Amino acid sequence: MRYVLALIAAVLLSSTVPAQLSVNLKFNVDRQPVWGPTGNDHVENYYLPDIETYYNVSQHKYYYQQKGRWISSSSLPSRNRNFDLYNAHKVVINEPTPWRNHATNRDKYASFKGQHDQQSIRDSRDSKYYVNPNHPEHKNWVKQQKQNKGNGK
Repeated sequence: MRYVLALIAAVLLSSTVPAQLSVNLKFNVDRQPVWGPTGNDHVENYYLPDIETYYNVSQHKYYYQQKGRWISSSSLPSRNRNFDLYNAHKVVINEPTPWRNHATNRDKYASFKGQHDQQSIRDSRDSKYYVNPNHPEHKNWVKQQKQNKGNGK
């Protein structure tokens, strides 16, 4: 009898864990940079065609080529220090290491170079982006959430 109960408990627990992980993995607006474009609930990497650089959201690191090698850094290389992340086109690539397919990505997304057609998270007035701690409305959103909890909403 204990074996059957343990087996039932294991099945129930194993079915809820993937569901929780699935929800957590599919929504990361709060971790995306505020220069990222709106419209994406989950982003693993951005590709910046103008400077052939990738940005990994979970690691908060840029990946770019330097002397033929891929470098990771928490900031853009000095050659791109004045690059405007807010106005440049960003391509969402949801795969773990897109720089390993750089030649394909460069060719595939070359047409986006020079485009300035995306609204940034920072400039969005959609309240779903206020969860991002770097959004200008985040502090007001937190206050509102606390007020709603206090009012039983």
